[in-house]
Amino acid sequence: MVNFWKVVDSVIYEADVILMVVDARMIEQTRNLEIEQKVSAAGKELITVINKADLVDKNLLEPYKQKLHPCTFVSAQKFFGMTKLRHLILRYGKGDQIVVGVVGYPNTGKSSVINALKGRSSAGVSPKSGFTTGRQEIKVDNKIRIIDTPGVLAQSDEKTNEILTITASRTEVKDPDIAAYKLIEIHRSKIIDHYNLFDQGEDEEAILEQIAMRLNKKLKGGKPDSLTAAKMLLQEWQKGKIRLREPRPER
Repeated sequence: MVNFWKVVDSVIYEADVILMVVDARMIEQTRNLEIEQKVSAAGKELITVINKADLVDKNLLEPYKQKLHPCTFVSAQKFFGMTKLRHLILRYGKGDQIVVGVVGYPNTGKSSVINALKGRSSAGVSPKSGFTTGRQEIKVDNKIRIIDTPGVLAQSDEKTNEILTITASRTEVKDPDIAAYKLIEIHRSKIIDHYNLFDQGEDEEAILEQIAMRLNKKLKGGKPDSLTAAKMLLQEWQKGKIRLREPRPER
């Protein structure tokens, strides 16, 4: 098994600037505070790359411009924001040859960001958690060389399993209902809006039952099939079908 932290520590030491890739739909949940502290202690510049920004209304992301400065919003899938990201790398990396370390939680889209930055596929991409198992070096151009790291988890982070169950591919989730409950807890109003449900203050279990009925997923006797609904909810989340929008005006 790869010694994740040994790899990360070596990359932070070698790099001129560090990119931390986070999911725009779960920014706080996918920030890795331990890595942020390591980068700060090393005296290196950290740029937060907020990926999948096309899935979130712009006004919901604006507050992070100051909170996580320097940061930038991108969509690796749509090749949005790559020019600005490159400019930030050149600005904070300085020098003629810049080494860039890329870090982040599994499935935040690190490899996709690297591929979009380079303009063609270079780093392996997979929905499976931990697909990148060791450091990989990619030459973007004559000025920028990237070192990709494994999807890294904080050493003492209770949210690790929650993040993995939500971001993992649907087939990997051992308890999809538990992961669905956590996702509903994090984005309750957005999920209710997405499925056009009625929010009467129910708990996550009751909301998942509503989703099952909305999707017409039922067990014998007409009871909601929450397990199937949980799998479908997670699949829609992974495929980017659930956008985070500003609340609708009350009627």
